[in-house]
Amino acid sequence: MKLYLAKKTISIVVAIALEEAGLAYEPVELDFTGGAQTKPGYLAINPKGRVPALEVPGGVLTETAAILDYIGALAPKAGLVPQDPLQAARMREAMCYVGSTMHVNHAHKLRGARWADLAESHADMRAKVPQTMAACCAHVEAAVLQGSYVLGDAFSLADPYLYVVSTWLAGDGVEIGDYPKLSAFNARMAERPSVAAMRARGWL
Repeated sequence: MKLYLAKKTISIVVAIALEEAGLAYEPVELDFTGGAQTKPGYLAINPKGRVPALEVPGGVLTETAAILDYIGALAPKAGLVPQDPLQAARMREAMCYVGSTMHVNHAHKLRGARWADLAESHADMRAKVPQTMAACCAHVEAAVLQGSYVLGDAFSLADPYLYVVSTWLAGDGVEIGDYPKLSAFNARMAERPSVAAMRARGWL
């Protein structure tokens, strides 16, 4: 498998999951500052011009949650997806919230052009980010984290998703220390070998 990623982006979630699953992969790091994601070579791989993209024997997979599900299915013995249907749904519920709400709120800081053209609109979006991300953290604290991890004591695919987004909070003007459960989760995740490997490569 070949994973197309860019440092400090959501694509690092997939790299963490691959490490946790014990699956071999070839990382291909894109230079977002140089616009590598907009060049014809990469657009031929992922026409959306975003990461992650995972090249597999059957083609190319995109979208973080879909790739994570694929990893979970490839490595069932890693236990990244609960066998209990309700817990599996809780995992995906958390992943959907992080992907469709937290990540989007964060993107309003630097990606305002996706939603509006006026500079003042972009400025208004940026100004709102600390508030919307803080609201997300409050929800995670109250309703998403069931214990040490999203599903309590059991690590799952939802955890690297939440963790990578939590590493963006300081830059979004949110003090993670204001949320004890999320802060403890962040510290616990930082100790995992999979996450240490990402830091060693400068990807987080």
